[in-house]
Amino acid sequence: MLRRLAADDRLVAIELNPDLAEHLAATLDDERFTVVHGAAADLADLAGGPVDAVVSGLPWTVMPTTDRNRTLDAVAAALAPSGRFTTFAYLHAAWTPPGRHLAAGLRERFTTVERGPVVWPNLPPAFVHLARAPRQHVSAASVSL
Repeated sequence: MLRRLAADDRLVAIELNPDLAEHLAATLDDERFTVVHGAAADLADLAGGPVDAVVSGLPWTVMPTTDRNRTLDAVAAALAPSGRFTTFAYLHAAWTPPGRHLAAGLRERFTTVERGPVVWPNLPPAFVHLARAPRQHVSAASVSL
């Protein structure tokens, strides 16, 4: 992600595990990169202002419903009006109730939601959700969860 950023952009990673947060901060030496120890559900507070993009690898389908909804609300609240949210999901879980709830939650919170093609070589096969233009927005930086 750092290679794709413009020179004046910044990348903020939010990591719940303190040991992993410390390791990431020590490993990636780039003034545009910051690691914040915290919960993704606190994104709006941790980001320090509206962000242009959120990229997430959170395990949405195994989260308790309240945590999933709180985190999706935080993502929508943290994004700038033209912001984009990208996350992935495993194909085998897409049809389960949590997978369907995630897709519905994205549609509730974003004006545009697209599903990318299945990446069959991935084990297990996965696809990307791309959500744009949060319905509730604060009103920019990149954040990774």
